[in-house]
Amino acid sequence: MTTLLYQSDPSLAALLNPSSVAIIGASDNPDKIGGRPVYYMKKHGYTGKIYPINPTRDIIQGEKSWGSVQDLPEVPELVIIAVAGQAAVDSVKACSELGVSAAIVITAGFSETGPQGKLLQDRMSSLASAQGMRIVGPNSQGLANFGNGAIACFSTMFLEIEPGDGPVSVISQSGGMSAMIYGLLRNRGIGVRHVHATGNEADITVGQLAMASLHDPDIKLILMYLESLQNAAELAAVAALAKQRGVALIAIKSGHTPSGAQAAASHTGALANQDSTINAFFEQHSILRAGDPHELVRYAEFVLRSPLPAGNQTVIVSNSGASCVLAADAAEDNGLRVLPLTAATQNKLSMHLSSFATTRNPVDITAALLSNNRLFGQVLSCIGNDPKADSFVIDIPVAGRGYDVATFAEDTENFVSDSKKTVVVVAWQPAVAQAFRAKNIPVFDDEAQAMSTLAAAHRFHASLTRNTADWSAIPGKPIAPGKAGSILSEADSLDVLASAGVAVVDYIRCTDAHQAVAYWQTCKRPVVIKACSEKIPHKSEHGLVALAIDSEAKVREVFDSQWATLEKLGIRDKRWVVAPMENGLFEFAAGVHMDPVFGPVIMAGTGGKYIEALQDVFVLIPPFSIDDVMDKLCTLQIAPLLQGVRGDPPADMQAFAELVVKLGKFALTHSASIRSIDINPVLIRAQGLGVIAVDALVEFA
Repeated sequence: MTTLLYQSDPSLAALLNPSSVAIIGASDNPDKIGGRPVYYMKKHGYTGKIYPINPTRDIIQGEKSWGSVQDLPEVPELVIIAVAGQAAVDSVKACSELGVSAAIVITAGFSETGPQGKLLQDRMSSLASAQGMRIVGPNSQGLANFGNGAIACFSTMFLEIEPGDGPVSVISQSGGMSAMIYGLLRNRGIGVRHVHATGNEADITVGQLAMASLHDPDIKLILMYLESLQNAAELAAVAALAKQRGVALIAIKSGHTPSGAQAAASHTGALANQDSTINAFFEQHSILRAGDPHELVRYAEFVLRSPLPAGNQTVIVSNSGASCVLAADAAEDNGLRVLPLTAATQNKLSMHLSSFATTRNPVDITAALLSNNRLFGQVLSCIGNDPKADSFVIDIPVAGRGYDVATFAEDTENFVSDSKKTVVVVAWQPAVAQAFRAKNIPVFDDEAQAMSTLAAAHRFHASLTRNTADWSAIPGKPIAPGKAGSILSEADSLDVLASAGVAVVDYIRCTDAHQAVAYWQTCKRPVVIKACSEKIPHKSEHGLVALAIDSEAKVREVFDSQWATLEKLGIRDKRWVVAPMENGLFEFAAGVHMDPVFGPVIMAGTGGKYIEALQDVFVLIPPFSIDDVMDKLCTLQIAPLLQGVRGDPPADMQAFAELVVKLGKFALTHSASIRSIDINPVLIRAQGLGVIAVDALVEFA
């Protein structure tokens, strides 16, 4: 263990590399919560001093037991508090007044239980912070550092599966999840150095412990389990340093459904974040998101044992035709392309394969493996020279007696070493899987797991290699401050957007039908008439939007009708917006939401009156580039239509992407004064003809 681990925050040294540890509520029974840390530290070679504290015992697990923390011969650097309720608060008070550097509160019953528990936790935090003592927890399973034996944790999993030091750090807001992830990693033969559970995060956070892990040169991968994310800037700083140092970050963010969010709140006492915003934040900061612990560990094995594929084109090789079909289906289901092999490559393959084997991709080498144990290596050497191949999948649904699996694995290892290409194996038989894992090759139980992991790895590579948009100099005109929480009228909202460089519809403001008729006569085309009041943000719900009005009589009729509606709604200051009727190929939308954790969040996608029903939108967090927007547009359900079908021209999505970037820059510039912006619809014209915003709503913070 190196002292570099603590450069990020010296106060964390007491937690991760303490010179002495006291355990308040220590037990002589190693199966009790208060007994586990004593047992683990003695077993795993912790060289510091251990001070069990229990006034009812003289000896605990071979160590002298002390009556209180005040009775110790020295001030311990770290104290583990295994007593509950008010006793835990009293222990924090005693430790902080004594000058203890840090404490881990492993007992529950605090903010996760409700308001009374939150008050107890706040009292504990204030007592600690007043004296500069750091706290992990409460409701924490503890911290474990297998690099130095400082196992300040009570997890049962360390008894079930023997620890092994390695390049992985597991940091979780849940103790149970940290233990499960540790167990899954060890079952795959992956060594783990850090297993930390932060619990309620009254003080120390996942982000702070992740930053500490980044200062350990032996750590190559950090896995996180998050139920809430309260400090985006902290995690962004972790991600920036991880990218700089070549450390991969993979995370589960749970609570993406209403029920899950409610459960997360009751578990950690914190609210879950909007899921689409989490996705955007993770993607922007190159944090690979996993959906569950099993997927997390599959991703972890891949990242540790394989280079990331630069593209999405894969080649499949199997000794089963059925597996070839399943693998091809799984590839396309996950957005991968089964690469067509060139005629030259197929000719090379035919020199090694039997006449009834398949030389196309997927390559079915049949049962010939039984008679030629070098066949996998020969096939890989043929297809490996294709520069368009980004990854290779070896699918072995059956092997056993008569199959030289060791040679298969050795030849695959040699191919990976020589080609530097991405290779994964599908094998459900434990002996087959172990043979390949022993050669540091990722192995998956089935085709779906392999292909979903390859697809995720490709996305991860893209996020790591994308150029960060440079928004260091953001142009923008100052906007007049509005009353807190006030909503601008449509006309004022359009003016604000025009100042940001957004193309908005030409319009006039008017207060009576005579002005509207005069404008219609000048316009010489159908017009749109809309009541304009900041008190009515959603006009169409009240029949206050009239489209394609093409005569003086209709203009006056609309005004009479809308005047009556405004009267019923109690609107005294009656105003209208009249604009020419604009047309486009598609109706899109763009908007801004000021998130309390992430700041400006930009939404864009299919718009119009069905925007909520379709939910065909994407989310980005500034800064981002036009290319980033264009990539996201390709993910929409409507994307196939945007290029033009059945004689329709392609839509000017480049212009829409430029609008979204302008909106993002404007939102970032005015993040202190804007609460939200809605532009719907944005009419998308044919390629080269641009886009135009025809309705908008701006709300002040």
